[in-house]
Amino acid sequence: MRHARGYRRLNRTHEHRKALFANMAGSLIEHEQIKTTLPKAKELRPIIEKLVTLGKRGDLHARRQAASQLKEDKDVAKLFEVLGPRYAERQGGYVRILKAGFRYGDMAPMAIIEFVDRDIDAKGAADKARVAAEEAADEE
Repeated sequence: MRHARGYRRLNRTHEHRKALFANMAGSLIEHEQIKTTLPKAKELRPIIEKLVTLGKRGDLHARRQAASQLKEDKDVAKLFEVLGPRYAERQGGYVRILKAGFRYGDMAPMAIIEFVDRDIDAKGAADKARVAAEEAADEE
């Protein structure tokens, strides 16, 4: 019987899983689309859905709850300033999972997890800004 087996262990300890999903949630909030394995994407979806619901609430307690799950303050800020208002009228279903074939090395099923109505320019924008800042610093 499969009672009380509500999540995938993913061959990791509890602490490793918690850190993995905190990092993945931060990356998804920052880039609004990430590519990962299908089981990880399926486990990440409820975590992100709950975080966006906190972002929609927008009060101090919700911000502190989100900050306890995410690792970086910039992700919390984007969650409450951009994503919360964007999905204010939507009653759930903030992310979608698209199957993306199999990984070449080990044939693991891959998936793309992305926000519905995502900002297409957000993917890689932070990396581009960092590179531009480094180039500007080199020119000085």
